[in-house]
Amino acid sequence: MKAQQFNVDVVANNIANVNTVGFKRNRVEFHDLIYETMRRAYVMEDQGRPVNLQVGHGVLPAATTKLFRTGSFERTDNYLDVAIQGDGFFVIGAGPDGSQYYTRDGSFKLSLTGNGMMLTTSDGLPVLDDGGNEIYINIDAPRLTIGINGELSYTNDDGEADYLGYRIALVKFQNRDGLESIGDNFFVTTSASGDPIPDDEYGRPSQLRQGYVEMSNVNIADEMVNLIVAQRAYETNSKCITTSDDMLAIANSLKR
Repeated sequence: MKAQQFNVDVVANNIANVNTVGFKRNRVEFHDLIYETMRRAYVMEDQGRPVNLQVGHGVLPAATTKLFRTGSFERTDNYLDVAIQGDGFFVIGAGPDGSQYYTRDGSFKLSLTGNGMMLTTSDGLPVLDDGGNEIYINIDAPRLTIGINGELSYTNDDGEADYLGYRIALVKFQNRDGLESIGDNFFVTTSASGDPIPDDEYGRPSQLRQGYVEMSNVNIADEMVNLIVAQRAYETNSKCITTSDDMLAIANSLKR
């Protein structure tokens, strides 16, 4: 019952984030618990038992896996919104703990600083370029162009493209399932995920789509089915406990 309650919590979190930009749904993986072996299988001199006599002791949630399937793209026509087509992640400057963050949420903003307008997340953390530097955009946002490779340019008065000298950093991970979610659409690396690798050095390069954001990859219909299955499993397990109690009560009353 505890395992199914945990499953319901995970499904509920998926449903709650159905409209969260860049959210990746979670799936629970279960392991069966230790078995009590009453008779072991054996063969001796062409005789013996070909099968075991065992009973299991339940189930245990073993892991929650992030499913990184790309979500649908929603057009916003906002010049600062960027969606990643591929397996890459944006690199976000040091947070409160001093670590770099990684995200698929490309709904960026401009924040006023002493050096000009800096490209940031909604939380005000700087978006980094491929050199690990903060990105400053001191032009009108409607004139900004973000190329599919992340290069930033703008259209000058002559209608020509001038490059700003920045390229939005994109990275990948050899084991992205090992990334740790910390909330606010951010991930941090772990020893299981490995260090970030430049996007164009590992697998097929990702591409950016300006004016779009990647929505959650949660399918509400699938999650409702998963919720119903978890609820029915919970109810059935509670019925097993009630039935077991009734059987023990009958056994205890036999002397009477």
